[in-house]
Amino acid sequence: ALILAVRRQPLPDRRHWGRLMVVALGVVLGFPLFSAIAMVSVPAAHGGVVMGVLPLATTVAGAVLCGERPSAGFWTLAMFGSALVVAFAALKGAGWLVAGDWWLLLAVAAAGVGYAVGGELSRTLCGWQVICWALVVSVPFILPVVAWHMDGVNWGAPARVWAAFLYVALFSQLLAFFAWNRGMALGGVSRVAQVQLLQLFMTLAGSAVLLGEEIGTVPLIFAVCVVAAVALS
Repeated sequence: ALILAVRRQPLPDRRHWGRLMVVALGVVLGFPLFSAIAMVSVPAAHGGVVMGVLPLATTVAGAVLCGERPSAGFWTLAMFGSALVVAFAALKGAGWLVAGDWWLLLAVAAAGVGYAVGGELSRTLCGWQVICWALVVSVPFILPVVAWHMDGVNWGAPARVWAAFLYVALFSQLLAFFAWNRGMALGGVSRVAQVQLLQLFMTLAGSAVLLGEEIGTVPLIFAVCVVAAVALS
């Protein structure tokens, strides 16, 4: 709201509000809530499965909701890339499906729809405006829940925990969407969605650089194959 006020942005046209609500339900409310519920009861490796399925879900949403028509070759490469990431997650210990994975599937569906609609809307509104207005639209739904749970907040948590929370709030839910929505507006929802396949391996690279963890040969092989699939698609 502060960014919109400083930039003196007028209210979006009435025809945009319905899609802004869809974006808000998908990426501001649905995906974070469903994935958080899921990760309480499923192994962390299952998050890698989400990274494998989400690009394909976004492409499907782009075809259904945005009228995009990827070629047969594109669909083949998209499914191949998703299969590679899911297989890698399985090798990392994802294991069999459990009850909490239904929440992950809901998270994938919510994010896929939210990404696709947000990307299409960014062709009319600027990408940064789409996520800003989506967050503003979400406030009436979020504030009562936050107020209800204020007593359960651990205000004495370490500074690094609050820093991580602030990072998720400012980057994962706001600033990252400036570039993400812009990219989908320029390149199309289906094509740009495939870049998400690289996210799991970028996380591994970050763990190596920031935490000193060893990546190993197998992840590098999978990463090279996934990069090739993304480039070809």
